[in-house]
Parts: sequence; C-alpha cells; structure tokens
Amino acid sequence: MKRNVLVIALLGYSVIALGGCALLQKKAKGPEGQTLLEPQAILKFGDIPVPVGFKLLAQDSYVFESSGVRVGVLKYQGKVQADAVVTFYKEQMPMYNWQFLNAIEYGERLLNFERENETCIIRLLPKGNATLITISLGPKSQIPKKSSRPVK
Repeated sequence: MKRNVLVIALLGYSVIALGGCALLQKKAKGPEGQTLLEPQAILKFGDIPVPVGFKLLAQDSYVFESSGVRVGVLKYQGKVQADAVVTFYKEQMPMYNWQFLNAIEYGERLLNFERENETCIIRLLPKGNATLITISLGPKSQIPKKSSRPVK
C-alpha cells in the first residue's frame, strides 16, 4: 500500500515539475526589449499566421472556401501586448506573400494587407493585458472595365 502511494506521489510530482518547465520558457526579445512572437503550427488559413499563445474563439469565427474564393472572420485572444502583435504581422505577412498597405492606430490597431485577388484586414483590440485579434479575409473587389461606348 505504501509503495502505491509513493508511486502516485512521484508521478504527480513529475507531472507538476514538467508542466512548470513549460511555463518557465524564456521569450525571445527584440532589439528594444520587445517580445518576439512565433507563428502557430496549425492555422485555419495556411497563409495567414497567428502568434503562438493565441486561442481561436470558434463561436465568434467563420470560414467559407469554394472554387478558389475564401471568406472568413477569425477571432483569437491571447495575453500579449498589441504592439508586439503589430510587429509580428508586419514581419510575418510578407513571408506569406502579403503586401502591407497601411496601419491605422487609435487605441485599437488596423493592419491592411493585400495580394493578387485577396485582402486581409487584421484588427487588434487591447483588453487589459490581453489582445483580441480579428482577421478578416475576402476577395478584392473587381474594378469594372470602362466601356468605349457612351451611355445613353
């Protein structure tokens, strides 16, 4: 009986010790001491990165893909400051062939990216010590061709 208790105690201690090691990992720091973020391995859209540590809010998200057309709104939440997430997207999106268009910052941050037939808007909303990311993806609007014939 004592032996079983000892085995269970050692097993429990091992689980706690190994779990604690994962929490003690050092985060990489940039030149100004800013946290550097890494992209997650599994993505809803394989060409739009999401920082490690952000959790998908499935009840607030949707994705539609058909015949080469992709539309979606994905929401994620994580305990990282919005400035670090802005830096993450400015560095990572070009690696996935997205062109940075502009950024708008006014408490929340909006980052606009595009490529051949798609646009991606990334909205970052600070919430205390966490950040809510909303990724909106859709096709670019097609500019109608001008007709050479006058309209009557």
